Amino acid sequence: MLFKILRKIKNTELKSFFSFFLTAILGAGTNFITQIPYKHLFLYLGFADKPAFSLSVSAGYLTATVVSFLPTKVFAFSAKESGNTRRESVKFLIIALIAWGIQVGVSSLTFDHLANKYFTQHSLFIREKGSHVVGMGFSFLANYFGHKFLTFRSTGLYDKIKTRNTR
Repeated sequence: MLFKILRKIKNTELKSFFSFFLTAILGAGTNFITQIPYKHLFLYLGFADKPAFSLSVSAGYLTATVVSFLPTKVFAFSAKESGNTRRESVKFLIIALIAWGIQVGVSSLTFDHLANKYFTQHSLFIREKGSHVVGMGFSFLANYFGHKFLTFRSTGLYDKIKTRNTR
């Protein structure tokens, strides 16, 4: 059914965004759900509450990155047509690392400066998940615009990185 909807969308920009959004739902769902058991794991390992939260957001993001690589490559940006999985993997990982830092940083800042300051009437779980969602939103934007505008073929950046590594 989703493929039928995608075929009907004529606007390339809208189709690209919608495809990316669908693959992002897979990643976001994985990210959102896995953060909870990761937090319990880090608490069990003896971490304090705040570091356990930041580490669990980080681990959830990394899990989602692994889960969503192929759907993003195949569906969201038609990267399957490039025929170069290695190049696409490098590009995906660079963008993912940037978005990872954004998500962890924004989630932590939101938790410290907004959730704990203005939403103290809510449980710790709600404040953490709300902060996590805000971080995920900024991460989504970083991922989308990174994949949309960071094209190694047009900038030659991939070739420069490749030639540096062969020396």
